[in-house]
Amino acid sequence: ELDKAAFIDGCTRLKVLLKIIFPVAAPGIFSTLLLAFIFAFNEFLFALMLTTDHSSRTIPVGIALFEGLYGQLPWGEIMAAATLSIIPVVLLTLVFQRRIIQGLMQGAVKE
Repeated sequence: ELDKAAFIDGCTRLKVLLKIIFPVAAPGIFSTLLLAFIFAFNEFLFALMLTTDHSSRTIPVGIALFEGLYGQLPWGEIMAAATLSIIPVVLLTLVFQRRIIQGLMQGAVKE
């Protein structure tokens, strides 16, 4: 109904798209992009199966295949690497927390 009202007010199709549709859809699109990035960042099985070269592994696969001296599992180094690897995702989530909540709640709230 917003786009129909804008057409009645004399807006062109491009103006309706830029001034009405994009601002309304932006929080939802942004939330979708951020959540897709987080899910792709945490993807493990596909990255484990599809990467054969040591230099092309993703961070979660590299951490899982981390091996210490004499085949032991160095838990301290694994936990330190896991903590460092989640910093970009946590920072993105903290910086854009308001937009994420706004995008997730926009479709659920009826005005």
